[in-house]
Amino acid sequence: MGYKEEKQRQLDIRYMKMARIWAENSYCVRRQVGALIVRDKMIISDGYNGTPSGFENICEDEAGKTKPYVLHAEANAITKVAKSNNSSEGATLYVTSSPCIECAKLIIQSGIRRVVYADSYHSSDGIELLERVGIEVVCVELSE
Repeated sequence: MGYKEEKQRQLDIRYMKMARIWAENSYCVRRQVGALIVRDKMIISDGYNGTPSGFENICEDEAGKTKPYVLHAEANAITKVAKSNNSSEGATLYVTSSPCIECAKLIIQSGIRRVVYADSYHSSDGIELLERVGIEVVCVELSE
């Protein structure tokens, strides 16, 4: 591995650690997921899984099932950058769990060119869709 690749790997690990810390903001009990969007070595957006603005901060119903209107961390980060003056064109998304297919569609449309994740989601459909359109997908395992 060359110097440039090693430097990128170290950056990926650091941003992923930050995304994991950001996930702690989630009120979800079943799974806490964090996301950061980075462009030109600047964090331009962040997100974590949770309910939409104005809703109670309870992600699961009485049976422990995730409520259907809970937003994924990637969707929160992408919609947050959409409300700002920033652009996610060419950016990297760091997310603690690999994207589902719905989030993968948002990632494609947002212009994000690279996705780095730590843990695998129960389905690989999202990763397969991202790779199909040429978005670079990287798994970074964090040692605890």
